[in-house]
Order: sequence, then structure tokens, then C-alpha cells
Amino acid sequence: MTTVGYILIAAALLTAGAVVAWNRWRIRRLLKRMDDMLGKAIDEGFTEEDYDESLLSAVEAKLARYLASSTVSARNLQAEKDKIKTLIADISHQTKTPLANVLLYAQLLSEQPLPQESRTCITALEGQAEKLRSLIEALVKTSRLESGVLALHPQPALLAPMLEDAVAQFVPKTAEKSITLTLVSSEGDGVFDPKWTAEAVCNLLDNAIKYTPAGGAVTVQTHCYELFCRIDVADTGFGIPEEEQAKVFQRFYRCPSNYQAQGVGIGLYLARQIAEGQGGYIKVFSKPGRGAKFSLYLPRS
Repeated sequence: MTTVGYILIAAALLTAGAVVAWNRWRIRRLLKRMDDMLGKAIDEGFTEEDYDESLLSAVEAKLARYLASSTVSARNLQAEKDKIKTLIADISHQTKTPLANVLLYAQLLSEQPLPQESRTCITALEGQAEKLRSLIEALVKTSRLESGVLALHPQPALLAPMLEDAVAQFVPKTAEKSITLTLVSSEGDGVFDPKWTAEAVCNLLDNAIKYTPAGGAVTVQTHCYELFCRIDVADTGFGIPEEEQAKVFQRFYRCPSNYQAQGVGIGLYLARQIAEGQGGYIKVFSKPGRGAKFSLYLPRS
């Protein structure tokens, strides 16, 4: 091969190397700019700039437009959350005093010498007012969790204190209904928010007692595994048909076979929201006529 040939080959190699190096530089620059845009978007400080419409920067331009729209969406979402927070505060404040007054006056009337017909009406009034108060409280709690106004704060804790307090709250109600309530075991620990987890357990207990006939039994038991702890709330009630088991966690859902039972159908929905909000979940096992068992799983780490 002649000297000219060697020179041409060397020139071609140098040209190819320069092209490769230039392309790598352009790609590195593009990735760096994208990384900067994503970083600014995460820090909520992104602003769109001018980009040329060359083939290589087309992706960069589209990403810029996407991040700009995402930033606007995030701001709108935060504004909506702020509106919901204000609305929830207004509802809670505006309804608390009128409901308390209704219950107070109903109690005062019940202490007066009235005919039996009037006493029946007063009892119904007190019952409906309590039902309305429970509904408003449940809706406020649910809305606060969904909107992020109230945050869950999971922390390592023993299950026993929380379960013992929850069960103790329902002893009078089960005695009134002639139902046996038993805390079989409460051993174990997990990572959970004690206050809100107690709310979820109480909702499960209330649901179990509600659908268990007189003479039945409700049991609470814990099981611990390596990654999760499980709280079982089992009853000897009517049971839930398989086709309805996935629906019972929906907001305001009521089983058609038990529509006459008291309640508004939000307790199980709230319990699931609380479980999922701290990395857990709830499952139901049931057969018609054989009762139901709701299992609340909580992480242990």
C-alpha cells in the first residue's frame, strides 16, 4: 500500500473518531439538559426555555412541554387540596354546634313528663342525630386522609395496648346485644400509626358486631410473620357472598341482604384507606351463613 493510502486511512479513522466523539458530546449534553429539567421539575422550579426543532432536540422540546404542563397540573392539584381542606374545616365547624344542640334539646325533652308517643319520637330523634353525627365524622376523616390534610405517622409499636383499648370500647355494646367478645391474643408488633390503626380496628369491630345476631361471638386475634403482622376480626354473623366481598370496601356500599342494618357503608372503606396509607392492606374471608373474618395486615419494618 502506498503512502497516500495510509494517509487516507488515517484521515478516515480520525474523521470517524471525531464524528463519534462529537455525537457522544451531543448526547451527553442532551442528557445533562434533560437531567437538569427533571431536577428542576422535582424541585418545582422548572421554567420552559427556547429550544430549536432539530431532530436531536425534538425529544428535549417535547419533554420540556410535558414538564411545563406537569408543573401546572401539580400547582392546580395543590390548589384543589387547599380548597378541600378549607371546605372540610367549614363543614366540621358549621355542623358540630347544631348537632350538639339537637342532641342536648332531645335529652332535655326526654327528661320532661311526656306521653309515650312523644318519648318514642324523641328516641327516634336522638338516634337519627347520632347517626348524622357519625356520618359527618366519618366523611370528614375520609376526606382528610384522601386529600392529604391528615397524614399517617407509622412508628414501631406493640399491638397489645391498641387492641386492648379498642376491644374495651365495645364491651358494653356486645353485652347489650348478648354477643361474646374475646381478645384471643394480642402479641406482636408492627410499624403503624396507633391512633388511626385503632380507628380501623374499631371500624372492623363495629362491623362485626353489627352483623352478628344475639348469642353470637366476635373474636380478635393476632399473627406475626417476618414482614407483616396480621390482626383478625372474626364473627359468627350472616357472612358475605363471594360476589359481594370485593364491593364491601367501596364507599357507601351496603350488602343487599343486610340493607336493614344500621350504618352508612363507610367504615370498611375508611379502614382500607388507613391500612393502605401505612403500607398495609385488608382482606376478607367469608361464606354465607358461616360468618366473616377481616384480616388487617401491617408492616413490621
